[in-house]
Amino acid sequence: MKDDRSSRVADLAARLLRTRWLVRAPIGIFRAGMGWVFGQRLLMLEHLGRKSQQPRYVVLEVVDRTETGYVLAAGFGERTQWLRNLDAHPGAHVSIGARVRIPVEARRLTPAEATETLQRYAARNPRAWAKLRPIFERTLGAPISESGAMLPWSP
Repeated sequence: MKDDRSSRVADLAARLLRTRWLVRAPIGIFRAGMGWVFGQRLLMLEHLGRKSQQPRYVVLEVVDRTETGYVLAAGFGERTQWLRNLDAHPGAHVSIGARVRIPVEARRLTPAEATETLQRYAARNPRAWAKLRPIFERTLGAPISESGAMLPWSP
């Protein structure tokens, strides 16, 4: 019974992540200079469209922080638009907390770095990971193991 309920919740959450107006709502808060309301948990990534060369914005959860920057997860895998845009144009800006438009150079994590990052996240946030894992498995269309993660960017 619990597995059935968990599965329905994961399906609903995955559908909500595909709801454009909902996932774009925090962008207005950041652009109004109020990104501090999200603390250090969310950041706004400003990047260029790979074809249009126009600025694009997305708000993402910070999966990890390193000495060199922030680690983000591409919840839709290789289909993730911001990921594809950063492949074409790795120079970007992030806004997080009270800090606005910090220049960054994005790069993909190596498979070993991705695995290590996922293991740290799961250990640090076991309850959140237990809830997020089935959602990301739905959006990715594949199971996630702690030894093979899809956490490809570290701007």
